[in-house]
Amino acid sequence: MNRLMTPLAKRCLVLAAFSLLPLSAAAGEETRAPIAPALRQNVVVTGDLVRIGDLIDNAGAAADIAIFRAPDLGTTGSVPAARIVQMVRAHDVFAVDTKGLTDISVTRAGLTLGMRDFENRIAAAIASQYRVGEAENLGITFDREVPVVQAEPEFEKSLVVTRLSFDPRSGRFDATLDLPGSRAFRRGGLRLTGIAAETQQVAVVKRSIARGETLRAGDIAIERRPKTDLSAEIIADTNAAIGMSARNPLRGGQALRRADLQKPELVERNQPVVLIFEAPGMTLTMRGTATEAGTEGDVVHVTNLQSKRTVQGIVTGPGRVTVSTMKPRVTASLAPAPYQTGLVRRNVQ
Repeated sequence: MNRLMTPLAKRCLVLAAFSLLPLSAAAGEETRAPIAPALRQNVVVTGDLVRIGDLIDNAGAAADIAIFRAPDLGTTGSVPAARIVQMVRAHDVFAVDTKGLTDISVTRAGLTLGMRDFENRIAAAIASQYRVGEAENLGITFDREVPVVQAEPEFEKSLVVTRLSFDPRSGRFDATLDLPGSRAFRRGGLRLTGIAAETQQVAVVKRSIARGETLRAGDIAIERRPKTDLSAEIIADTNAAIGMSARNPLRGGQALRRADLQKPELVERNQPVVLIFEAPGMTLTMRGTATEAGTEGDVVHVTNLQSKRTVQGIVTGPGRVTVSTMKPRVTASLAPAPYQTGLVRRNVQ
């Protein structure tokens, strides 16, 4: 039969087949099942109201409808899943897939402003207006407890100092901070008073240290302290303190000075030591008892247990004291006989 079909007839059949394709595709789209609305387990909102679309995926035209108020800024609340399903039915949202959830968590995003934020803004304002040093070197101490303030997250970089007075001699300041445009920030701004002082980085001990105890890295922290409270011998680098021992007892939080530390004691008082006598070409080792403590390089007194004499030596290692005789001594048997005149040599028979 194909052999009897004319070219014109074949062309008509092809066009007819293509004309049916859009109808078939449309029919397929009509038979595709719509995606069912489903609950979300954790919801984060930024506004005052919670909408259906915040709680339910695929809510359709009802997504922008608000159904209850959001929690306070920066806080989280929970809503029973059954209550949400019941509330959205009034807005023609049915057959909601609860995914087996019993409660939905709703968090309202917020900007948390606390003491550190207020310190940074006030320090920057004082450094800029009064030129008392770099802002990062100014320590701020408030007269009273500073409240934590919640604000809208879009005002993250809007905190400003609207009023400031500062006395460079006493360090006292009076500042008012505001968050322009925020409805959550208190009206009239936040007034804070206190003292601003230039600070310096110092090494402090984190716990009480006994005399003679060796400091380790975990015993030391770096903090900033007011310059007026520090001496010229203050230690600002932890590396200068690690491995040193306490010359006197140290209390936790104490700023370290060079006078507070010494090299670790290698010899303790009344400790048995090895007493080493050194001379050119000769080394003699004996036992002794140290009569005083010393670090490496210190000169200490040691009692020689053999001769019972007390000698001075240099601490050269743990439990080791060295006595060095640098000038060589010439024995009498090696000394040349002096030339004497008027002597008569007698032969002894």
